[in-house]
Amino acid sequence: MKKVRVRFAPSPTGALHLGGVRTALYDYLFAKHHGGEFVLRIEDTDTARYVEGAEDYIMNSLEWCGIIPDESPRVGGPYAPYRQSERRDIYDRYKNQILKTEHAYLAFDTPEELDAVRKEFEAKGEVFSYNYKTRQHLKNSISLSEQEVQKLLNADTPYVVRFKMPVDRTLHLQDIIRGHFSVNTNTLDDKVLIKNDGMPTYHFANVVDDFEMKISHVIRGEEWLPSMPLHILLYEAMNWEAPEFAHLSLILKPEGKGKLSKRDGAKFGFPVFPMNFKDPETGEIWKGYKEAGYFPEAFVNMTALLGWTPANDKEIVSMEEMIAEFDLHKVHKAGARFDPQKAKWFNQEYLKMKSDQEILNLLKNEDPLKNIRIADDKLLKIVSLMKERASFVIDIYNEGKFFFEKPTSYDEKAVKKAWTESTSKVLGDLSAKLEASKFDSESLREVIHRFAEEHALGLGKVMMPLRLALVGELKGPDVPDIMNIIGKEETLERIANAIRSN
Repeated sequence: MKKVRVRFAPSPTGALHLGGVRTALYDYLFAKHHGGEFVLRIEDTDTARYVEGAEDYIMNSLEWCGIIPDESPRVGGPYAPYRQSERRDIYDRYKNQILKTEHAYLAFDTPEELDAVRKEFEAKGEVFSYNYKTRQHLKNSISLSEQEVQKLLNADTPYVVRFKMPVDRTLHLQDIIRGHFSVNTNTLDDKVLIKNDGMPTYHFANVVDDFEMKISHVIRGEEWLPSMPLHILLYEAMNWEAPEFAHLSLILKPEGKGKLSKRDGAKFGFPVFPMNFKDPETGEIWKGYKEAGYFPEAFVNMTALLGWTPANDKEIVSMEEMIAEFDLHKVHKAGARFDPQKAKWFNQEYLKMKSDQEILNLLKNEDPLKNIRIADDKLLKIVSLMKERASFVIDIYNEGKFFFEKPTSYDEKAVKKAWTESTSKVLGDLSAKLEASKFDSESLREVIHRFAEEHALGLGKVMMPLRLALVGELKGPDVPDIMNIIGKEETLERIANAIRSN
């Protein structure tokens, strides 16, 4: 068995999409399951689409997720450099090597000349492809004599290097996820390997780097499946052993057809990126899971299950458990539909698993709490009461704002439901009883129940207006628990305010 080495090779052309995170995660899980290595390589040869700050964003996002590369531009490694823009001399060496074979050739066609040919084909109702049928009639080192080629080179005529696709050959290909499939080479065109600026295209650089870095398995999105025949043929042309391939299905929109996009997130109000990303050109900020209040472990758990199911259909799975049982053969062929509500559910489950003290420490760092002075023992009680109702740490504040500030208004529908002509007197009489009571939850509960019995009132006739007085709405945890936390003085003041207002 050869050593497992996998790589995640994003382009720094913008924020790291949820689909990219899943690819990196599956790479990481596969490597760690097999005791192998996970490599981060930055494929930055597309200088026209390069976005300032995107590379750091990618690396910071993976670190937040706990997907830590063994080798990368940031940590280095035995196969450095890990940026394609710094590997030009390596590509030049292999460019010269492939040009010595019969598998590649020089093409001197200008963009204008190729446009003219395309229009000729369109006029005949056909689609132009630079392939085995057309290459003999275009300006390249196959159709031209050696002297003509040399003359063009001497004149520094720009050229690209194209792969010479074999004629009428059936390729039998194997994908770990999708199984066996066949492709006839006559359906494929002669792809450019080296651009006219001397830089490699994705196809050539990708294969060279995977060979140089001893990559054993290539795990990537299904959009690269059509490139697999060319990549296999490139390995063959260079007389190298090809890695095994696994192409992941798409992550689909919550509704309708098509893959999940950043526009879907913007339209429906959920993140599709791990962290906030500010477009340096437009200034637009694309929201991330981190800033939306998600725990990294919840985000990773949710992402892992978009296309893979652990044993016994478990849904809450730690990184260690994922590593222990991850299997590419169990990754789904069909697209995985993203559910933003399910993402919130994962976060809620991870919130429940945290101790009250952990949540307290996180809550104190939330912006609204930074300016509120409140004792930790009181905050701990609030956390304990509210965490079962919360999906995010900030929900404890947002849903329990009444703990931190007295109501200034009362919900109209709640007032109509809870407040009658006699309510003010009932709450006034109750206040006298509360003033003499101990203020622990059990004592308060007993006082309220006894008061309702003594005045022949249904418990709702007391509890509903009391809740309204304390909260401003008919929501929240048990009324005695609220009273216990805010204390006697605050409780009586809120009841008095409600009597005056209603």
